[in-house]
Amino acid sequence: MPSPDKRPSPVRRLTRCALLTAIALTIFMAEAQLPAPVPIPGVKLGLSNIVTLYAVYVLGPGDALMILLSRVFLGAVFSGQMMTLLYSLGGGLSCWLILLVLRRPLDLNHMWLSSPISAIFHNLGQLLVAAAVMKTWAVLAYLPYLILAGVCSGLLTGMAAQALTRRLGRR
Repeated sequence: MPSPDKRPSPVRRLTRCALLTAIALTIFMAEAQLPAPVPIPGVKLGLSNIVTLYAVYVLGPGDALMILLSRVFLGAVFSGQMMTLLYSLGGGLSCWLILLVLRRPLDLNHMWLSSPISAIFHNLGQLLVAAAVMKTWAVLAYLPYLILAGVCSGLLTGMAAQALTRRLGRR
């Protein structure tokens, strides 16, 4: 944690979070326009998670949570699909929680390794919400496919977040 005299001003911090939220929301909305990479419900690249990963490691858990919750809520509003709010919250909060656990053993130079693990937990969180909404555990049959997809997309987003962090530094 930076010393008190090195902390960004509240206005600078809020502006940075707002910009990252806007970037994550733009990525989310653009990705929603792409066809599904595979014909399995719930599988997508999750490119907006690049911002979440960057925020957890560089800005800290509180700012990352604020960015994540804002993106999830605004994404549901802008897409007009309020039901996705539940699924996105379940997945996003699961992902955020596991990233908090992983950021200690996997430091800034190895953050790309935390992404596939957090992607698996994201998918698990979404499936648990789906099981609750649909009142059946049958949706867990998708878990093996979503784990494979989560690892692949998680590696992609993790490497992108790692490259972003190297490019931007700890600004």
